[in-house]
Amino acid sequence: MPRRLLSTGSPFERQGGYSRAVVDGDFCFVAGTTGYDYATMAMPADVAEQARNAFRTIDKVLGEAGFALADIVRATYYILDRSDADAVLDVCGAYLGDIRPAGTILVVAGLLRPEMKVEIEVT
Repeated sequence: MPRRLLSTGSPFERQGGYSRAVVDGDFCFVAGTTGYDYATMAMPADVAEQARNAFRTIDKVLGEAGFALADIVRATYYILDRSDADAVLDVCGAYLGDIRPAGTILVVAGLLRPEMKVEIEVT
């Protein structure tokens, strides 16, 4: 199977020269995804809503790639503030609770834009 590149149309993908997801063989690698609504480029202020938007984007691109959330085997969550961990993990549990991929949550110094509070990447 040839390598396939998938895009959500985010301006960051064009600017940074990356794909939202890359399908290579039986694997789909989804890039770090933040909480933007890519149709409007709006970012909610609430970290939980940002996480939900990220999962909506991830779910959509996985579907376009021929995969589903149930196929996720690894997830990495990046947050800026430890106090946001419970809200983000509650959203992660709502989407992945029955799937239970290997997961890591990291508290980082910053993300690309100041409005970004969470970023999620999955395989």
